[in-house]
Amino acid sequence: MKKSFKSGLIVLILIILISAAFVVKTMLDSRNPTMTVTYASRGNKVSNYNPELAKNYKRNYIAALYIEGTIQEANQDYDQKWLMDTIHSLKTDEKNVAIAIYINSPGGAVYQADEVYLALMEYKTSGKPIYVYQGPMAASGGYYISCAGDEIYANRNTLTGCIGVIFGSSYDLTELFDNIGIKSETIHSGKNKNMFNYNEPVTDEQREIMQSICDECYEQFVSIVAKQRLMNYNDAAELSDGRLYTAKQALENGLIDKIDSWDNMIRDLSENELEMPGIKVVSFKKEKKMNLVDYMTGLAKKYTSAKAAANLGLPESVIEDINNKDYIPLYLYK
Repeated sequence: MKKSFKSGLIVLILIILISAAFVVKTMLDSRNPTMTVTYASRGNKVSNYNPELAKNYKRNYIAALYIEGTIQEANQDYDQKWLMDTIHSLKTDEKNVAIAIYINSPGGAVYQADEVYLALMEYKTSGKPIYVYQGPMAASGGYYISCAGDEIYANRNTLTGCIGVIFGSSYDLTELFDNIGIKSETIHSGKNKNMFNYNEPVTDEQREIMQSICDECYEQFVSIVAKQRLMNYNDAAELSDGRLYTAKQALENGLIDKIDSWDNMIRDLSENELEMPGIKVVSFKKEKKMNLVDYMTGLAKKYTSAKAAANLGLPESVIEDINNKDYIPLYLYK
């Protein structure tokens, strides 16, 4: 009885400590505004800035739109609905004159990446330009979205490209289950309905099905790269073998336009493209929110995945993939 009480007390203390840590983290996060206002460089840095002329566009602004994290429906860093709504509202906002995108993403789901790309292309039908700045990484789906930019800038240490498609993965655990006495069966109709599930081997027909879908997505990706970067398809395809490029390599291969800083890109956009030196720049960032239940559930899920992986002698990533409801069939630009 005493042992049970002691264990319960330890669990209670851990819950209190985790809760306190979460509250502190939330308070710190709330100090970081999701929308800030700055101005394109003025004074000595801008040779043609004229305070009197600037009055003509004092109500206008460039939207600095931040796209960060894995591209999917929603996670702690990324929110598809927020992003789409923001792009659509900027298109109809007469005060907005351009978008400067800051992107830092390893890629993500095909559907969401293409949806953002199309929304940005629709935004440009208003006659407003889009400049893209690639941060630490703009790979796969991140590069796909970058293709909507009239100009693509990158930091000299940026990793970009990774043009290709992964259409899910399959783990066949049937032999392992047989060895340790686990039976797993999925009742289904249609011989290919359960394909790529971990309790059934993949057939040659199923490989062909998945490969055909993967190839179609790849051809779409390469076609967009070729069109937006003014290349012929074969040249774009040669660059699109899934590899990452450094900023220097990307520039040499025509995948980006310039290696420079974010501030200089804003200056080029405001002075050269818009002819509005010193214009207001309004930042739009997805607000990061996490409630206590999500936080604790994530910790518990990570613990159980690690424990299951250790018991089965499998990599922890395999268990996490199996536990992920969205994993099958999730296909990513990678």
